[in-house]
Amino acid sequence: MTNVSFPFTEEKIRALKVGDEVLISGVVFTGRDAVHKYLHEGGRLPPGVSLRDGILYHCGPVVLKDEQGNWKVTAAGPTTSTREEPYQANIIKEFGIRGVIGKGGMGDKTLAACKEFGCVYFHAVGGAAQVLAECVEKVRNVYFLEKFGSPEAIWELEVEHFPAVVTMDSHGNSIHKEIFAASQAELAKRL
Repeated sequence: MTNVSFPFTEEKIRALKVGDEVLISGVVFTGRDAVHKYLHEGGRLPPGVSLRDGILYHCGPVVLKDEQGNWKVTAAGPTTSTREEPYQANIIKEFGIRGVIGKGGMGDKTLAACKEFGCVYFHAVGGAAQVLAECVEKVRNVYFLEKFGSPEAIWELEVEHFPAVVTMDSHGNSIHKEIFAASQAELAKRL
């Protein structure tokens, strides 16, 4: 396991390779369909908020307020990343993102942006939303809650030892592409 901690500099990210198992610690931001579309179309982040050298997590967490009025994440599983393919490359470029967490991988445009700008795709385990929520130490803030609603808002989370696997690296390698090609070859043999 490799420990990766905030700030997620280009040097740290370019040192990662496909297949590396990592534990992520530090600040990550959630973002799903509404946020990606909004940012892609020129929307701005709130004053003082920066995604530069950060990680964007494709996640719509379940977040509740406790008796003291503090936010508590009760489920934080990854959502399917391919929905963000039309937007992700531009967001990596424009906002200086170093990592994307999700499930299922992404396409060629995102892979090219990862290589050009120094970003990686971290695959998180689907179906483990409550276990992954235990890695969230604190909700630092929430943005666009009223505009987009809870699952689509940007949640600023402090995580500790969040487990993931690098499945697309900043050198043009993608496990997802390799598996697809191998599957196509096997299928062709059987048809």
